Amino acid sequence: MKFYEIPSVQLALWLARKAKEEKTMRKLAVLLSVLFISTPVWAGNPHFVGAPVIVIQGDTITVTGKEAGLGNEPQVHIVLSATAECINPGGNHPRAANKTSVTAEGDFPVQNGKANFALSATASFQPECSPPMSVQFTDVSVCDVTNNICG
Repeated sequence: MKFYEIPSVQLALWLARKAKEEKTMRKLAVLLSVLFISTPVWAGNPHFVGAPVIVIQGDTITVTGKEAGLGNEPQVHIVLSATAECINPGGNHPRAANKTSVTAEGDFPVQNGKANFALSATASFQPECSPPMSVQFTDVSVCDVTNNICG
């Protein structure tokens, strides 16, 4: 009978292989857990989905839109800014006083890496911008100040 054919030796060899396999598996488990636990979650590529939609009704501007690529951020802070001008029927703004800046801002929750937003701002003039004059908005800007992007 050969040495490795003795039942107790076979058992010892089998136990040694098992211990080596378990040790290798433990090392692999530790390595994988370190990789997954310590790897930071990156937002990816924050961007506006299409162009924000701008609706103007009288002296109020409303902007709606969607932002994606936000990863695990809890919320984004969106800022709307624009210049409102009181324009006469000839297409001119007659006085420098008939121009004003408007802003609106808000925090919007992120769900599944996306956020929907809607902001409105109303222009106010002294004296009022009343017919036949009309309000026109220029220099409209929508920015996510959390991620430093504008759309």
